[in-house]
Amino acid sequence: MNRFTLSIAAVATALSMSTAAFAGDQYVDETGFAVSGYDVVAYFDLPVQAVGTPATAPVAGNAGITADYNGATFAFSSEANRDKFVANPAKFAPQYDGHCAYGVSKGGKVPANPELWRIVDDKLYLNITKNVVSFWEEDIPGNISLATNNWANIEPEAASTRTIPQYSSAAPSK
Repeated sequence: MNRFTLSIAAVATALSMSTAAFAGDQYVDETGFAVSGYDVVAYFDLPVQAVGTPATAPVAGNAGITADYNGATFAFSSEANRDKFVANPAKFAPQYDGHCAYGVSKGGKVPANPELWRIVDDKLYLNITKNVVSFWEEDIPGNISLATNNWANIEPEAASTRTIPQYSSAAPSK
């Protein structure tokens, strides 16, 4: 084999490994959009509230400004936010394919409520209920560590098909 053939083989291997990293699908609820139609880029510009206090309300995306990633359609409040997402979707997409961070720390894929969010180390984490948020916030670094370790085994499983409890989305706008 020559160097060119080895390079092609290395690229093919890298591509197959990157595809495997996204074996599971993004959580999508009844809106038909990832993160219930909220703008994932906008979260990074919102004030992060202190632990124990409610999160700032997320920004609704627009159904006419979208991008596809990880098997789902994401909606954005502006074309600028969509363009930022398209340039680096892994930076903005919620961790654990949009499933509840605490649920993943406990070993399962359950839906996540986009109004129950937190940015930690420049990553977006979502949780399912206010009660779960209180458990997650008791040890955020420990729960992230547990979730990250669990994710390697549960990520390839199908996305949750459950409804977010006691929640309906006002997003995306039309």
